[in-house]
Amino acid sequence: MTHKNMSQAFETVIGLEVHLQLSTKTKIFCGCANMFGSAPNTNVCPVCLGLPGTLPVLNHQTLLYAIKVGLALNAHINPFIKFDRKNYYYPDLPKGYQISQYDFPVAKDGFVMIKTDKGPKRIGIKRAHLEEDAGKLMHDNTDNCSLVDYNRTGTPLIEIVTQPDLRSAGESYDYLNTLKLMLQYLGVSDCDMEKGSLRCDANVSIRPAESTSFGTKTELKNMNSFRAVKSALEYEVGRHKQVILSGGKIVQETLLWDDQKSVTVAMRSKEQAHDYRYFPDPDLVPFTVDYKVLDQVRAELPELPGVKLERFIKQYGLNEYDAGVLVMDQAAANFFESCCESYNQPKKIANWLNGAMLKEMNERKVGISELGLTSVNLIELIKSVEDGVLSHLAGKEVLTLMLDSGKSAGQIIQQQSLAQVSDDAVLMAIVDEIIQQNPTAVEQIKQGKFAAAGFLVGQAMKKSGGKANPKKLNELITRRISHA
Repeated sequence: MTHKNMSQAFETVIGLEVHLQLSTKTKIFCGCANMFGSAPNTNVCPVCLGLPGTLPVLNHQTLLYAIKVGLALNAHINPFIKFDRKNYYYPDLPKGYQISQYDFPVAKDGFVMIKTDKGPKRIGIKRAHLEEDAGKLMHDNTDNCSLVDYNRTGTPLIEIVTQPDLRSAGESYDYLNTLKLMLQYLGVSDCDMEKGSLRCDANVSIRPAESTSFGTKTELKNMNSFRAVKSALEYEVGRHKQVILSGGKIVQETLLWDDQKSVTVAMRSKEQAHDYRYFPDPDLVPFTVDYKVLDQVRAELPELPGVKLERFIKQYGLNEYDAGVLVMDQAAANFFESCCESYNQPKKIANWLNGAMLKEMNERKVGISELGLTSVNLIELIKSVEDGVLSHLAGKEVLTLMLDSGKSAGQIIQQQSLAQVSDDAVLMAIVDEIIQQNPTAVEQIKQGKFAAAGFLVGQAMKKSGGKANPKKLNELITRRISHA
């Protein structure tokens, strides 16, 4: 076999399809509870089970959520709403078809901006449409059978499809994180991948560098985390290159990602749109959305992450890293602004939120609202440190005690006797003793080697049992030696 030039350059072309479960109380076309974790086949009815003679009715809230997502995606909202039947057979699809949208999606022609090493990049959004979820198959290896749970059947989904604008696994990973954060800000879904609330499929191909035509693509499924998406894409791009450089041809097919073996496994040949025999659903009458509804949804849009990031940098003087960490958690960003309303020290507040507070949240595995700390409580603690009542280290200890007990910083400082000693007379006695015990360090300071002062401060802190104000100690040591 003749091998092609092994140094041949290729360009990667990736398009992503995100399936987002909406957090409505009921399903998209019936009144069954939209709830995760219930006993199998308990949240079902004749409509979502596809029994003969039943008629679907659209859940109005799902449409409002879809419009909200479309507006956030900078997309054109189609006021003409029509549902179609996507026909295929699978045991988890009781009707033998899925109610979806084909030629008239709720939203189309939008974009999402992501950050890359080369600067901002626009990722085109081809469409975002409503559809119903299928059931869930559970394979029982013991009895060599498959069981199906129809609880998920009829769960409202939005499918968000990108243009083939992504050029690497890394860009895809960044896009997914950017999209997920935006969706969380919108409040339309919990975006929990472990529950299946957010799922992603990927279409990937490669082509010679400078080429404008697309190569043969494969579709990747069964990726349960964004890191799995990144790993699967990296593997599949490498496989495509190896096949082509070896003189072979890529077969258009659907592949499953085996996370344990870190390989893709063939599932089936890739379908085309005509294979699904789309046609308008006769049970759901098309209708148009009043422009007043669009205006109402637009007015209810929250400040989205990218806008909030830029505002935090400009309004509060934060650097991009600090602002970025805060914006990654909508509740933390709101808590930050609440603190700034009563204490105009945004940098110090951000340091506490992105440092000690974030550490506590991670260790306790809770969000900031579950910590039970108010902005007033945190500001009291920060002021205690800034005023020299507490050392920064002691401040972190007090924070932990506040979260454990629900008590205020002042109560804990008083009960635990944690206040720093700042009385000059008390500290001067300690300073004099330390100076007498460390003549070498004193001589170094006199010679201009001021790093030795840090050693003396440390010794004085030990002498005080950690309760002395280190800033005050440093001032007293420097003053005493300079006047000796």
